[in-house]
Formats: sequence, C-alpha cells, structure tokens
Amino acid sequence: MSSGSGPQAGAGAALNAATLTDDQRLEQLGYRPQLTRVLGLFSNFSVAFTYLSPMVGIYSLFVLGLGMAGPSYIWLTLVPLIGMLFVALVFGELASHYPVAGALYNYGKFSVGAGYGWFVGWFYGVALLVTVASVDTGVVSYVTSLLHNWFGANINPSAHVTILIVTLVLVAIQTFMNITGTAVMARVARYGVYVEMMGTFGIAIILAINGFHHGLGYLFSSHGATHLKTNAYGFNFHGNWWTGAALIAVLAPVYIFYGYESAGDIAEETKEASRMIPRSMRLALIWGGIASLVLTGGLLLAIPAHTSNAQAVTGGIPLILAQLPQWLQDVLLLLIIYAFFSCGTSVQGAGSRLAFSYARDGALPASRWISKVSDRHSIPVNALLGGAGVTVLFVLLVFVSPKHNVSILWFTYPANTSALVSLVSFGVSGIYLSFLMTVIGSMIARARGWVPAGAFRLGRFGWTVSVIALAYLALMFINVVIPSGLSSPRSYFNIDWITLMVMVVIGLIGGIYYAIGRPDRKLGTHVHDALEPTGAERTMES
Repeated sequence: MSSGSGPQAGAGAALNAATLTDDQRLEQLGYRPQLTRVLGLFSNFSVAFTYLSPMVGIYSLFVLGLGMAGPSYIWLTLVPLIGMLFVALVFGELASHYPVAGALYNYGKFSVGAGYGWFVGWFYGVALLVTVASVDTGVVSYVTSLLHNWFGANINPSAHVTILIVTLVLVAIQTFMNITGTAVMARVARYGVYVEMMGTFGIAIILAINGFHHGLGYLFSSHGATHLKTNAYGFNFHGNWWTGAALIAVLAPVYIFYGYESAGDIAEETKEASRMIPRSMRLALIWGGIASLVLTGGLLLAIPAHTSNAQAVTGGIPLILAQLPQWLQDVLLLLIIYAFFSCGTSVQGAGSRLAFSYARDGALPASRWISKVSDRHSIPVNALLGGAGVTVLFVLLVFVSPKHNVSILWFTYPANTSALVSLVSFGVSGIYLSFLMTVIGSMIARARGWVPAGAFRLGRFGWTVSVIALAYLALMFINVVIPSGLSSPRSYFNIDWITLMVMVVIGLIGGIYYAIGRPDRKLGTHVHDALEPTGAERTMES
C-alpha cells in the first residue's frame, strides 16, 4: 500500500481540506465546476425540508397511523426522527468530505468503488422518480376538492384521466420552474417552507383556538385500536400495542422522514457546501419532526368528542377541518396543494442533479445528452426533461389495474391495485435500501482507514453513530418490505409481496444494464480522491 494512504495521511488531508474553496475541492475530485453556486444555508435547507414535507406526509398518512394504533401513534414519530438523525450524521460527514452533486451515488462510489456506487445511485434514482410520481398524483384529490368548492365542479379524483391530466399540468409547471434556474427552484422551496409552517403550526394553533375536544391524556390512548371489534380497519392485535399495532403504525411516520439528503444532491450549487449541507440535513429533520408532532397533535386533539376510532378514520382530516369556516378550509387546501407542488419540485430538482452526476461520469445511456448544462441558466436541462418524461411514463401505469386478483407464482396481485400504486411502494423501500447501502459503504471505507476531511466530522463517535444508523435502517427496511399476507395490516404499506418483488425487478433491470453496458469501466476513472484514496485505488497501489 502506498505511503499516501492511511490514518496519518487522512489527518493531514483534513488540515488541507479546511483551506480549499468549494470549486477547488470539486476540481480535486476530478470535476470542472459547471453549475452556479447561488444557494445559501436557508435555500439549501428549504429544498431538503420541502422534500421531507411534513404536510404532505401527515395529510397523506394521518388516518393510517390513527387507524392502526390510535392517537398514541403520535409518539411513534420519534422512532424514525431519532433513527434518521443518526443517519443524517453519517450522511453529513460524507457530504462534507464529498461535496459533489449526486449525493448518495458519489458517497458510495468514493467510499467503496465504482460498481457499488452505481447501484446505490440506481436504487436511489429510481426511488426519486417514483417519489415525484407519487407526490404529484397524491395532490389530485385536493385539487378536485378546491375546484368543487370554488366552481361547483364534481370531478372524480380517482378517475384515471383526472389523475393523468392534473399530474401532467403539475409536472409541466415544476419542470418549467426548475429549468429557469437554481435560484427559482430555491425560491419555490423557500415559499414552500413558509407554507409548511402555516400548514402545520398555523393549523394547529387555529384548531386550538377553535377548541380542542380532548385532553392531553388522549394522546396516550390506543382508543381501542388494539382490539378486533374497535380497530378501524378490522385488524386484531390481540390487545398488544408495542408488539402489535405500533410495529405497523410506525410505518406512517417512517414514510415521512427522508428527503433531507437532497441537500447533498445540490452540493455544487451551494455556497460553503462542506459546512452548510450537514447543517441543512440536521435542521430539515429536526424542524420536520417538530412540525409533524405539532400538527399531528393538533389534529388528534381536534377530533370531535364521542367519535369512535373507526368514525375518525372514515371521516379523516376533512371531518376535523369541517369544524372550521369554509373560507379557512379553502385556504388550507391551497396550502396543501402548494406543499405538494413544492415537494415535487424539490424532488425533481434533486433527481436531475443525480442524473447529471451519473451522466457526467458516463454511467448512463445517452450520457453526453443528459449531462449537458444550459449556458443561460447553468442547469442540467436535459436531465430535467428526461426525468419529467420518465415520471409521466410512471403515471401512465395508473391505467394498468386488474379487475380481479391475479395469481403470480406463489403470491397474489390484489384486484383494483394499479401498477402505479405498486411502483410507488418502491419510493420508500428503494430509499431505505440506498440509505442502508450508503451507511454500509461509509463503514467499509472507515474500516479501510478512511479519515473524514470535511468541515463536519464525527471524530471518535464515528463508529458508534454508524452502527446505530445501520441498525435503525436495517430494522425499518425489514419492517417495510417483509411480506406478511394481504390480510395483514402491513399490506396497507407493502401490498404483501409486491414491494419486495418491485425491488427485485428494478434490481434485475439495473443488473442487466450493468452487465451489458459496464458503466463501472467509465466510472473507474472518476473515483480518485487526492485526500483519501478509495479501496479500489488502494488495491491497485498495494
């Protein structure tokens, strides 16, 4: 092994790294600066926070958490919040050392090697595209409700044509906003933060002023959710909350607390990226957690008195908000719609930077076209257009929905479940898989002697934090994907075998392209880090 690697070399590199500018560090990693650094801490945080979007998550998943475990499901929010804070610390250290667009893809590439990084980016990239489709289709019911209130229009939000039209309009606007420049994307995200604050803290305060119907003790009750007769979905947890209802209900907040890593996807457009990105990640999680707890608590306490768990779930959030004046409900609908819009805009922007980073390394088909940067706006326009096209193709899957149960090998594809819904289930499982691979990659690098050289370092707590992050991700990943039958409450999230099978199919598609196209051969020329060589380079040097 060369004398330039190892802990002592890494420690010296850390001193050198502190004196490098953003662009100098980028050039040291082998890249020519092409994107414009216009984002400060708040703008970078805004993109991460609006991707995480507590409003979108809670207004989408509130009834599932309430129905599975009752009002006390609110405290399960702390599980993914705390777990992801450890993951964010690991990511922050990586982002500080490798402040490069594409985040997880580059972390895996530099930590372990070309092939490993490619697969991390593959799972993460597909999950991002799926998330855009999920978020944009998720806003349809709110759009139709607002149109009904304003114009008396009776539009079926579940109609496939309605979903397609609303989504096409939304994708077009998001793509236009992103193409016009990073500053515009940041402005949309900053407004999104203000909307999130009004839609979480603001609504909780308004509900409190209007009058809560329960005391704080209500937040510590299962409200009968652990028993068959009183569970809103008819599930029998045999009176077990921690070992039954909570194991499933925790998936509701689990589906919210990610997206903060997108702060690293836009690293090459962020000033003082090595310092700012780790802070943005932590702030997005902390404020997302606080906002989630406040809004969830406010909604729960505002449930009308003498309402059963089943009635609360059936009525959902509209039942709670119906207590407010109609004009205020319309304002809230506008806030929700904008929250979905800004979330989708941020995710699309992050995905385009990942695609650009991939293509810049020659790791995708048509890499030269995808990696082209607009001279006018310094934006990877083609990456944005390509991503928008793929999102639309995903949305078309809503038309693929069998009328009857379909037997496939040893499992059943349930009737009236569109292919889009099945694909959307990968939005979380794919994220958790790529997160898990990234943390494992950082541990492999650390075991090989990697010493972080960015502005943010975990120091002697590096291994402890990494092990806790790994344990959390592994346990939640298993909880997300493990098949347990269509009659299981978990099937509300993973549709029995479907989520796992979708993951296998996406992995096979990536594996086939990898075997035929061998993108790792081109990536092999983009893994050199003057501060800390990768394991692949060490093998060649030894």
